[in-house]
Amino acid sequence: MINYPHIRRPDEILAHRSLSRILGARPRTLWAVGPADSTLTALQVMGDKKTAFLVVLDQGRMVGVVSERDFVGRVILAKKSPEATPVADIMVRKVITVDLSSTFRDCLNLMQQHNIRYLPVIDNGKPITVISIRDLLNEAVVYQEKVVAELERERLTVFTSTA
Repeated sequence: MINYPHIRRPDEILAHRSLSRILGARPRTLWAVGPADSTLTALQVMGDKKTAFLVVLDQGRMVGVVSERDFVGRVILAKKSPEATPVADIMVRKVITVDLSSTFRDCLNLMQQHNIRYLPVIDNGKPITVISIRDLLNEAVVYQEKVVAELERERLTVFTSTA
């Protein structure tokens, strides 16, 4: 079999990389609130955890998600009381999710199609973490740096072997 070092296997191409590989050994955090919690509580959790997105869990089952956008649009602009408005009143119930076998491309496509910035990651029917557009952007930057370094090495090899 001929070895073509410049041809990448599908798993080496970023678009085909699975979430399982992207997430790797990173700690899997899942910030959550309950549907009966006040939107002020949800906002405090967002502030404490430095996130703009929370999963809404009811007895361990995901029943929705809530973001800073939901808070601004459905509480502040609607002139509702954050202390008196439960998360259930503003959460998104139809949640777009992915699983660990989903690829980088799958995630980007879903985010673009649904105009969202966060995707809960499901494993065995339960949310385990959330992947954000920022996570995907970071992955793309690291990937591009690797590809550029490889191309530079190839260029140097070709240049020095012909000199």
